[in-house]
Amino acid sequence: MRCGKNCYRMRKKIHSYLGFARKSGKLMTGYNACVSGMERGRVRLLLLAGDLSDSTGESCRRAAKDCNVAVRTWGTKEELSLAVGMDNRGVFGIADAGLARAIREEIDKEVCS
Repeated sequence: MRCGKNCYRMRKKIHSYLGFARKSGKLMTGYNACVSGMERGRVRLLLLAGDLSDSTGESCRRAAKDCNVAVRTWGTKEELSLAVGMDNRGVFGIADAGLARAIREEIDKEVCS
């Protein structure tokens, strides 16, 4: 499926939101950091790359469910890592409620389209 103009804008928005979260110190990356953040009540949204291994994805979803944290699967490890300026990351925790809501809404818009 080709990504049209709206899809391109939405991807840019999500990349920007992730960049804002990183620069403001409200982004956690990696399995251990995100699970720890969820357990401490800091993570508002858990974002998983679509090409994450099944076992890691399931472990993350289980931890998020236990901590009552919203989870979305979107993009690839390469794409998301590039958006935040890191290498080979597939698990992202967003700690800012406003950014988490904005990212969740953008992803949900794409899914509903």
